Amino acid sequence: MLDHTVSLVTFVPLVGAIVIAFLPRERPDLARATALVAALVAWLFSLGLLVGFLPTHPGFQAVEVADWIPAFGIQYKVGVDGLSVVLVVLTTTLTWISILASFGPIRERVKEYMVSFLILEVGMIGVFVALDLFLFYIFWEVVLVPMYLIIGIWGGANRIYATIKFVLYTLVGSLLMLVAILATAFAFQDAHGGQWAGAFDFEQLRTFAGTTGFANGLQLAAFLAFFLAFAIKVPMFPFHTWLPDAHVEAPTAGSVILAGILLKLGAYGFIRFAIPLFPDAAKTYAPAIIVLSLIALIYGAIVALVQPDLKKLVAYSSVSHMGFVTLGIFIFQQQGLYGAILQMVNHGLITGALFLLVGVVYERTHDRTIARMGGLSARTPVYAATFGFFMLASLGLPGLSGFVGEFLVLVGTFAYNPVVAGIATLTMIFAAGYLLWMYQRLFFGDLSEFLRGLGAHLTDIRPVETLTLVPLATLVVVFGLFPGLILHLVDGTVTSVLSGLQRATAINLFFWQ
Repeated sequence: MLDHTVSLVTFVPLVGAIVIAFLPRERPDLARATALVAALVAWLFSLGLLVGFLPTHPGFQAVEVADWIPAFGIQYKVGVDGLSVVLVVLTTTLTWISILASFGPIRERVKEYMVSFLILEVGMIGVFVALDLFLFYIFWEVVLVPMYLIIGIWGGANRIYATIKFVLYTLVGSLLMLVAILATAFAFQDAHGGQWAGAFDFEQLRTFAGTTGFANGLQLAAFLAFFLAFAIKVPMFPFHTWLPDAHVEAPTAGSVILAGILLKLGAYGFIRFAIPLFPDAAKTYAPAIIVLSLIALIYGAIVALVQPDLKKLVAYSSVSHMGFVTLGIFIFQQQGLYGAILQMVNHGLITGALFLLVGVVYERTHDRTIARMGGLSARTPVYAATFGFFMLASLGLPGLSGFVGEFLVLVGTFAYNPVVAGIATLTMIFAAGYLLWMYQRLFFGDLSEFLRGLGAHLTDIRPVETLTLVPLATLVVVFGLFPGLILHLVDGTVTSVLSGLQRATAINLFFWQ
């Protein structure tokens, strides 16, 4: 009997979106409930996928294959390895939490909002499970439309500018990646006597890349195209400028998904596609990418230090934290890659929670200006303690999940180059600066005049808000104490990527063919 769990996880949200589309507009409560149920069902299926996953089994599991466009060798092919299954569970977890967090703040066009959110979930899961490059590209593009709507319709005052910037950046990278996918498929087809079978199949392309290999010129050009698409999504410096605007204008749940999942699509793309398919080019470009990662680490932290807007501060901290991810990937060390994957998960949990907490204070004050806050701990002690917990996790406190990923990346970086490791370590000082400064300004001292004027509206965390934060806090503690739960799952992915790189050699840029 074929296992269809991957397809169920992927398309249950789509079924929910279709059901919501036929619900009466005057019953937003039904739309909310249906969206939450659909997201929870997808989450349960993803947990089943996780429980049934065998870490010692090589290759992809729960693979489903069906011909789609056989004339060009395009298939509906999905499956998971350790990296995929971890990110799928992260996606389904943050999605139901984000939908629940939207119950209060989203009061207009609730049907459309919930449909957009569920379709967004379909696209994100699809990216993580697609094993056909054309299918991967379709899911990659599916993500763009609902995110555009979520920011553009339910966002802040400058939402149109933010959405146009987001779409333009993403489209440029996506179109270049499409050209690279087609060029790769044509090269594979040409090498196999004009046969299209397997031309878009990731596993066959990876095998070809590890044996015959693509021509140096194609590798350099295709990797660069993939790099631009993924670097924009991460986002890496200098392709990051769309992110702060998108975060500031997005509704709270949109920011949670943007930071928690969408940024991981780029890092996942590097590990899954760009490096295995073009290993020689990856080694060639790696030093430059490491430099860009270090710039992102330092730049993001320094700019976060001077942000007056609470949400923008957290957004720039993401630029810095994702710099650790790309650094860990491209030093091509075992510890670094383990750390990068851990950091992807931990950043999703911690920064997602921080955006939820920013949303809590914004719902009460309709303001995010740090200078107007102060003394919140006296009126909202539970909120202050919760914010402090996730702030310390973001800072990398040992025992919480934020520590382990950064530590492993630094260990791997030291093995790669002690000077690079030293520069990366310095950024943690800046992180302590902006996080502690933010916390002090928000919660200590006398209650600000602005907050006093809110009177009874300034309340502590509500039960629904607690329900969204408790699962994230639990996972932050569990993965901080037991990081092996994730490391064991992704061992096969790390081994596969690094073994492919062992046979690779950097290309001489002046004499490539």
